[in-house]
Amino acid sequence: MSRGERRVCLLTGASGTLGNAFCGAYYKNYDIVAVCHTKTPSAPSQMEWFVDPLAPETAVPENDSRIYVVRADLTKPGEAERVVDIALARFDQVDLLVNNAAHVGLQRRGIVDGDDALDQFDPHFSLNVEVPLRLATRLAQRSWVHTGTANRERNRNIVNVSSISGSEVYRGQALYAASKAALNHLTRYIADEFAEFGVRANAIAPNSFPARVSTQEVVRSIIELDSITINGGVFGVGV
Repeated sequence: MSRGERRVCLLTGASGTLGNAFCGAYYKNYDIVAVCHTKTPSAPSQMEWFVDPLAPETAVPENDSRIYVVRADLTKPGEAERVVDIALARFDQVDLLVNNAAHVGLQRRGIVDGDDALDQFDPHFSLNVEVPLRLATRLAQRSWVHTGTANRERNRNIVNVSSISGSEVYRGQALYAASKAALNHLTRYIADEFAEFGVRANAIAPNSFPARVSTQEVVRSIIELDSITINGGVFGVGV
């Protein structure tokens, strides 16, 4: 069960640069279902229990605000559905879906040098486009389409993490950029259709982080979109 009025966030790519920063900054504010493939975020989770060695019987605050880690390979059949079912079983609801997991492969010599670009098509579009669609669709089918009033009251929404590459040309990023462009337009369609039952969808398209924009600024952009009521936008961060 979600604790009080805390919002429930289903976050993919939780152990990556952005996901880890989100968990570390906001695990006390949100009930976070942190989906990761291998590594776990560096924030308190159900996989550990904290004890004050000088007062072992004393309650430790970290034990009250732990993220809930779920390991999954979201590109495998049934895994996205399993993650949605776990999140709903754990907290009864999801208020914010952050599709952050991404595949990044570069074709440094271009798309016609060998078969690298052709081989990279499925990995990019599977994780960067299909998985966000599958998670949003399954979450809607299993919960949101039945709870329109609550959706609007709790301002439920989706934030897809895209990239500036989705609208610019950077040599070597053809497949990654194409997948992010697809995610941008998919976001607009989700926003249009999910508005019927009161769920918003937006995307952020940050510049490279932390090189050109701080990771903290990108995290704050997610939180800002969760707190307002705009729908159907793709917003640059640090551009």
